[in-house]
Amino acid sequence: MFTTVLPKSNSTKTSELPFDLFAAIQDLKRELNAVVLAHYYQEPDIQDIADYIGDSLGLSRQAADTNADVIVFAGVHFMAETAKILNPDKLVLLPDLAAGCSLADSCPPAEFAAFKAAHPDHLVVSYINCTAEIKAMSDVICTSSNAVTIVNQIPADQPIIFAPDRNLGRYVMAQTGRDMLLWQGSCMVHETFSEKKLVQLQIEHPDAEIIAHPECEPSVLRHANYIGSTTALLNYCQHSSKSSFIVATEPGIIHQMQKQAANKRFIPAPPLHNCACNECPHMRLNTLEKLYLAMKNRTPEITLPEETRLAALQPIQRMLELS
Repeated sequence: MFTTVLPKSNSTKTSELPFDLFAAIQDLKRELNAVVLAHYYQEPDIQDIADYIGDSLGLSRQAADTNADVIVFAGVHFMAETAKILNPDKLVLLPDLAAGCSLADSCPPAEFAAFKAAHPDHLVVSYINCTAEIKAMSDVICTSSNAVTIVNQIPADQPIIFAPDRNLGRYVMAQTGRDMLLWQGSCMVHETFSEKKLVQLQIEHPDAEIIAHPECEPSVLRHANYIGSTTALLNYCQHSSKSSFIVATEPGIIHQMQKQAANKRFIPAPPLHNCACNECPHMRLNTLEKLYLAMKNRTPEITLPEETRLAALQPIQRMLELS
């Protein structure tokens, strides 16, 4: 389990905050030689202040290549951990320590270790949405952008364990023709989309294409006109001749879609219930105020035991090489 350096106070009283947070964060970037990395699922204000916005693969590459002394990761635990794995000598900050990941939580390290031990001849391919401990038990990491590419490079006679997302695993199996042993983990956001409501929405918008992330359930993916990672979905919308899209992934991505294709319409796919269940509650814990305070106070900091970091580094490096 990752360890953290807790802040002395997590108070966000108005009196502690500057009038212009955007300007204050820019000043702190220069003062600290800091870079702000943000996932597409972050709130729009954070996306707008970030130096780089991307999906897990893009963020990993940026974390590996940055010359900054401080990495402020506007995302969730496993993303900040990945940045620390790649940058042991840099200060890595996460604005809110409670920003976890339901998918990472669905793969407890002790249980996965036993699962792996029961299949010693299998090579372990783990989706990057997992804890550092799971990465340390893996042979190669993948993202939704490169999972098919990586699995296709593994010899056909080599048995594979794919963890932790069963939906992405099923999608990769369909694309590659490989029979993989799947860990039964899932993302609470991508499981919540309603097939019935999706079909109803398509009837209401017959000219709209359905685009979906491969973490979605098969019942949703079978209606999709296009399936891809968050970056792939963004690129597809930008270059498609279509003018309307129903988006089956976390709706934070729509902010970038609208910025890059302002003349097009983006409709978030509906969840099962009348709620905001298609918004990741962990991603949304990060706010502009918390990001400012993290930079101002140099905490919360993400740290890792060196043994775990080194073990997790190898499969990440293999991913970067293979993709």
